[in-house]
Amino acid sequence: MLELDLGGRIKAVRATYSDIATVLDLPRLEREIVELEEQAAAPGLWDDPEAAQKVTSGLSQRKSRVAKLRGVENRLDDLEVLIELALEADDEASAEEARAELAAIETLVGDLEVQTMLSGEYDERAAVVTIRSGAGGDDATDFAEMLLRMYLRWAEQHGYPTKVLDTSYAEGAGIKSATFEIDAPYAFGTVSVEAGTHRLARISPFGSADKRQTSFAGVEVIPLLEEATEVEIPETDIRVDVFRSSGPGGQSVNTTDSAVRITHIPTGIVISMQNEKSQIQNRAAAMRLLQTRLLLLQQEEEAAKKKELAGSITASWGDQIRSYFLYGQQLVKDLRTGHESSRPDAVFDGDLDGFIAAGIRWRSLNK
Repeated sequence: MLELDLGGRIKAVRATYSDIATVLDLPRLEREIVELEEQAAAPGLWDDPEAAQKVTSGLSQRKSRVAKLRGVENRLDDLEVLIELALEADDEASAEEARAELAAIETLVGDLEVQTMLSGEYDERAAVVTIRSGAGGDDATDFAEMLLRMYLRWAEQHGYPTKVLDTSYAEGAGIKSATFEIDAPYAFGTVSVEAGTHRLARISPFGSADKRQTSFAGVEVIPLLEEATEVEIPETDIRVDVFRSSGPGGQSVNTTDSAVRITHIPTGIVISMQNEKSQIQNRAAAMRLLQTRLLLLQQEEEAAKKKELAGSITASWGDQIRSYFLYGQQLVKDLRTGHESSRPDAVFDGDLDGFIAAGIRWRSLNK
């Protein structure tokens, strides 16, 4: 006689799904879809490409979210029918299919639940990620390039558009730094848990003594503000330098002085941009990113002042958030959440969802 007691798990998934639908306000999302569809159908929409992009992006984002929510509901209904048929026919193959489907639904609901935790002021925006090599010589610059590939692969696997804005190559292996954009809804809220110091421990491929080498790289994540008009930057506060794009080669590389470096003199913040083809485009993109950094710096200073006035001192793990061990035990471990993987090759190939989800949950619990 076939045993297939999945009722308790299905009940728990339905309860979690109901909470998620309430938090995400499914009826509101469906109303907004109707409104955005009307705007998208309006004649002359693309007369203003920037406004049109906001409409189409917002519509796509909401449709995707509603489709996932409705899809869970439909799959749960179909699952219960499948279980009923499996029990009536005493069919183990159908029972195994039901178990696998329930596990897949539980994973999907878990992902949706994590999304409900992205409620910060800038969480829904695109993200700008900067990776910088730290201590460790060639190993550190190589590690920085490994992290760059890791995040680009993660974004690719999710279908998130990316754009590398600037890369500074090291004289030896790897990169000194790289800045790239992830243009997807809630990219900042999702990827911001990756910000901090990452540590790599391995037998160095650059040394001859087969000694273990520890190296570091820093990851910075900021939201992309489409119009950072809150921060005014006087021309007297900036120095603009132009130079030729650098890189490993290719068309339009090292041919014109199109790359731009803007230095904000009062703070020392330096923004380099060489992705666009023209100097004007690179300057506009660099100014927007500078405005974003200054706005965030202003907010950080205000938050620090409030904390100082409150007399609050909170112990923390510090900046180091994750260690990657590529010798002996072969392990990647997050020092905040305890989440780990024994498949570092898969992690470096973009398998980051478990680490990111655990980070978002940890952040939500430690606010």
